[in-house]
Amino acid sequence: MGMISEMLSYPFLVRALAGGILVSLCASLLGVSLVLKRYSMIGDGLSHVSFGALSFAVAFGWSPLKISVPVVVIAAFFLLRIRSNGKMKSDAAIAMISAVALAAGIIVTSMTTGMTTDVSSYMFGSILAMSKEDVRLSVILSFFVLGLFLICYNKIFAVTFDESFARATGVKVSWYNVLIAVLTAVTIVLGMRMMGAMLISSLIIFPSLTSMRVFKSFRGVVISSGILSVVCFVIGMMASYRYSTPAGASVVMVNLAAFLVFSAADCGARMIRADKKAGHRTAGKEELQ
Repeated sequence: MGMISEMLSYPFLVRALAGGILVSLCASLLGVSLVLKRYSMIGDGLSHVSFGALSFAVAFGWSPLKISVPVVVIAAFFLLRIRSNGKMKSDAAIAMISAVALAAGIIVTSMTTGMTTDVSSYMFGSILAMSKEDVRLSVILSFFVLGLFLICYNKIFAVTFDESFARATGVKVSWYNVLIAVLTAVTIVLGMRMMGAMLISSLIIFPSLTSMRVFKSFRGVVISSGILSVVCFVIGMMASYRYSTPAGASVVMVNLAAFLVFSAADCGARMIRADKKAGHRTAGKEELQ
């Protein structure tokens, strides 16, 4: 508790915790649907698009978040259209767009002077990069993402597990796929300041994969993923403050540790169930004899 009180005495850490907790929660909830629908790499691709957009915004003196949000949303819609048309494999489309966006951002960075530190914070993340305006916008958009997710929870559940059945029951599958992609794009842009383009996709993938090791129902995975994401983020921030390590990398390593713990618990539970089944079979054979 003493460390938390000490951290809260610094305004930039308070901003980082406030923005980071909300973004982590949004990313973890959306990550469940993305992982189950095999959209996981969209997060990585959109983070590179966001880096390119942020590089252009910083170079021309525009507001980074106000420019990158619409650009990344358009990219998410474009990736979904490519996937639905089937003319190009989705992983190939994501790789192509990621490479082009990242290359464009690097070129702009190299040709513009005086912006190396700012763009570097977007690439690798920085707790010092969260301004009051960024936190305010992050809070507003995070509540918008969470609100839409909760309102459309049942539809998202249906679309995630069986698009054909959902379409047959009258659900606008394409519209909800676009909604998931748009909410993911907004979340990625918001998390860029904290985690960086190289690590932001981990907030989407790790909590859901970790929760799926123990919980089997969609609701259970969603709830566990949200709680786990927030806890891992706070612990990662504490580790970053204590050992002076990069915040984004610290959060990722804590998520990895949680994944290993949950995986070990899952393996242990399976071994116990297997032993019980073996015991029941042995007991049954003895009774027959």
